[in-house]
Order: sequence, then structure tokens, then C-alpha cells
Amino acid sequence: MSVEQLKDKVALVTGGTRGIGAAIAKELYDLHATVIITGTKADYIPLEGYQYMCTDFSNKNNLNKFVNKIRDKKIDILINNAGINKIGPISDLSISEFESVQQVNVTAPFMLCQVVLVGMRERRWGRIVNISSIWGKISKAYRAPYSVSKFAIDGLTAAISAEVASDGVLVNSVAPGFIDTELTRGTLGVDGMTALALQTPIKRVGTVKEVAKFVTWLAGTDNSYISGQNIAIDGGFTRV
Repeated sequence: MSVEQLKDKVALVTGGTRGIGAAIAKELYDLHATVIITGTKADYIPLEGYQYMCTDFSNKNNLNKFVNKIRDKKIDILINNAGINKIGPISDLSISEFESVQQVNVTAPFMLCQVVLVGMRERRWGRIVNISSIWGKISKAYRAPYSVSKFAIDGLTAAISAEVASDGVLVNSVAPGFIDTELTRGTLGVDGMTALALQTPIKRVGTVKEVAKFVTWLAGTDNSYISGQNIAIDGGFTRV
């Protein structure tokens, strides 16, 4: 894409303060999009040029207030990246823990898609990319709430695409595999990261930039015919 390809576009990236979300925001900003990011920290200081909106999607009132705040904003690109996880045996998980994961990972993207689609369809151009996970293509023990939410995102993506693609709005999801983030490194350490790399056919973990580059392409004007897909960026992990 050309350097100024997105100069007239406004992009909203949820969970854009770190990791994959931050990398996506930077790629969009480098292509001259106007970038709005969300996060949960009231004292977060965004990079120069970004607009920051503090909100916590796990709180229903906060989510409703946020949706109302952006209702009249021109949003051309929506990246639903914010998400939470809860790992544990299904017998130990409470209903409130399960519902909290669905609230952030499914309900919030659904409501944001609803509100931005009005303007996108009127302008007959829009791009939505939902950040899913390999655990929304395959699953694993102790990840019931998270896996449910990410399989749901795939269904949401397909259904919305079927409804709005003819209006010039393309909706896709991306399923990252094992990605080198600050959170992953802190949780697993060097040995854990090495073990993950050995499980992947490409024999390394991915980078946030690799995910961000592809997401930005899907969200840009070069993508004119891909919609309704859930595309894994996982070094081949889910294909073996």
C-alpha cells in the first residue's frame, strides 16, 4: 500500500495500547489514517497523533456509554482487538467468569459493528477486522470461555459479511497463533517460548508486526474481494 493510502480514513482499534493492537494502530497511522485507540487505563498517555478513549468493555454501562460516544463519529475501519481470557477446568469456572469473557470478546464487537456499520453502509465503504485466535479454529483443554468467544467471532464475521458485503463493507477475522508479545514472554519465559516455537511448522513464534501488516492490508483499499473469512496467522500450526 502507498504511504498515504488511508489518509482520508478514520480507524478505531480497540485494545490498542499494547501488543497486537498497538502494532495494528501503528501500521494504520503510518499509512496516514486517523487512529483512535481504546484501553482500560485512565492514565495512559498515547503516542503523539493518536486519539485515546478510556473504557472497560467488561462493564456494561461503560460499553453502552462508549457505543453512544462513537455513534456520530465517522469510522471507516474498525479493528475489534480488545479481549480477555480465563483459563481453568470447566468445573471450576463460574458463570460470571464465563459471561465476562463473552461480554468483552463477543458482545462488545457485536455492538461496535452495529454502530459503525450505519455510516459505512451509507458511504458504501468500510472495513471490519475482528481479531480472533487459533483457539477459535481449534480448541484446547481449560479454555472453554475463551474458545467459545472466538468461535463466536467467526460466526459473527461470516453473518455480518453476508449482510453488508454488497454495500462495500468487507468484514473478516484474523486468528493469530503463538505471537511474541510482552504478555506472552512474561507468562511463559524463554523456555516456554521455545517450546511453542517447536510446536509450529515454521519453527518460530510470530511477531506482532506480521499480524499487523496483514490486518492492515485487509482493512485497506487494496483488499477488494476478501470478506467473511477467518484467516489464521499461525505458522501453519492449525493445518497439521
